[in-house]
Amino acid sequence: MAKTGNASLILKLLAGLIIGALLGFVANESVMDVVVSARHIFGQIIFFLVPLVIVGFITPAIVRLGRNASKILVTAVCLAYVSSVGAALFSMFSGYLIIPHLSIATQTENLRSLPEMVFRLDIPPLFSVMSALITALFFGLGIAWTKSETLSRIFMELERVVTWLVTRVLIPILPFFVGLSFMGLAYEGSLTRHLPVFVSMVLLVIVGHFIWLALLYGIGGAVSGRNPSRIFRYYAPAYLTAVGTMSSAATLPVALECARRSPVLSKTMVEFMVPLGATVHLCGSVLTETFFCMTISLMLYGTLPSLGTMLLFCVLLGIFAVGAPGVPGGTVVASLGIVTGVLGFDQTGVALLIAIFALQDSFGTACNVTGDGALTLMLEGLFNRHGELGPLQSPQDMENA
Repeated sequence: MAKTGNASLILKLLAGLIIGALLGFVANESVMDVVVSARHIFGQIIFFLVPLVIVGFITPAIVRLGRNASKILVTAVCLAYVSSVGAALFSMFSGYLIIPHLSIATQTENLRSLPEMVFRLDIPPLFSVMSALITALFFGLGIAWTKSETLSRIFMELERVVTWLVTRVLIPILPFFVGLSFMGLAYEGSLTRHLPVFVSMVLLVIVGHFIWLALLYGIGGAVSGRNPSRIFRYYAPAYLTAVGTMSSAATLPVALECARRSPVLSKTMVEFMVPLGATVHLCGSVLTETFFCMTISLMLYGTLPSLGTMLLFCVLLGIFAVGAPGVPGGTVVASLGIVTGVLGFDQTGVALLIAIFALQDSFGTACNVTGDGALTLMLEGLFNRHGELGPLQSPQDMENA
């Protein structure tokens, strides 16, 4: 997904969305009795795994950063975090200005209600989302500070186990969870009312991507004293590749080639920041998720989240964007904990967020990839303004790139 996903999951999610919606239009109450129960069970499994995902990915990420910390690396990670949080805040303020004017029908206006569950299986998480986040932060910092090799190995092994749980359990059930949720939305009658809003949401966030990229490149030009257009104009192949592949990993060779062709970037900085950015810089995905969460909150729960709640969400979302890049399924899967814990989304809200996020995921990935060029330019201004780490690209270098 954005930064880590693959087209296969996107297609499965879209298939689940479409099939579930079509079945929901023709399903009767007896069928929906089973659907509601099945969706609840899938949701319980997902929400049980969320705190484990937080601890299993955030803690090892902090430990690795502590072991491998250097001035340039820490600066690069901080720039990625600031970019992600800045994109979330930009999306948040835009949301408060735009979303109230989208003519969103609220959940209370549905034509009919879902039936009660015929079978209920509750699977409580081992601990809350916020407890998981604080545990991950404290253990990560403590292990990095004390250089505890034993705990470091334990959490690295935990990361492998959680990765298996995500790829073999969480990701495979997501399309079914989304399909059953959209079946419920279609049965209620709210899906057709919200379809124009879904289209508007996708178009608005794509516009937001380009506004944020323009700001990033403008800051990069100011910090480095170099013309940012001499980077951005080379990134068209990388942008289009990301749109087509929906994967930063698959786009990385093209992104490196595009950055190397810029006459204002050094080879050293390009080969450092572009691969790193492919794992820690997710500004487009964060911008998208923030706007979508606000819209879905108004759509399903009748109100926008408060300013304080959204500020907390944006700060934490930036941590997940930097600290949990390896979660298959993208930023939205990695951040399910704060979506439920901070914003209070239920199973329907989570399923709707995952599905709508999938519709634009390729454009979010393209924004992430293109934004890496701006961060590279910022690092040039901070650490290679006068060629300390090597000369800028020569015409011969660009021909051989």
